[in-house]
Amino acid sequence: VQLQACGGGLVQSGGSLRLSCAASGSIFNINVMGWYRQAPGKQRVLVAIITSDGGTKYVDDVKGRFTISRDNAKNTMYLQMNSMKPEDTAVYYCMAGWGPSNVSWGQGTQVTVSS
Repeated sequence: VQLQACGGGLVQSGGSLRLSCAASGSIFNINVMGWYRQAPGKQRVLVAIITSDGGTKYVDDVKGRFTISRDNAKNTMYLQMNSMKPEDTAVYYCMAGWGPSNVSWGQGTQVTVSS
């Protein structure tokens, strides 16, 4: 499975962005997809996941502000980010868990929220 993320950019505090992650390859084997983020000097952490049956989970920091979704017809996952805060500034990575124990990562897209 190969992943291509896009949609990052610069936004003011309180603004919105939508990230996209297009999947290709053995997409029928994908069990779960998700978004992670890595702020400068910090470890990469989970933001949200979505399972093959549409179940979602979010970390507390983004609950009520971010929405993860997927369009199976387009093989694309999205992260709608609203009410953004400066602490959301990070490089955002999409991931896919597929097959028995495989993980693929997208290349990362920079999101910067100005105060």
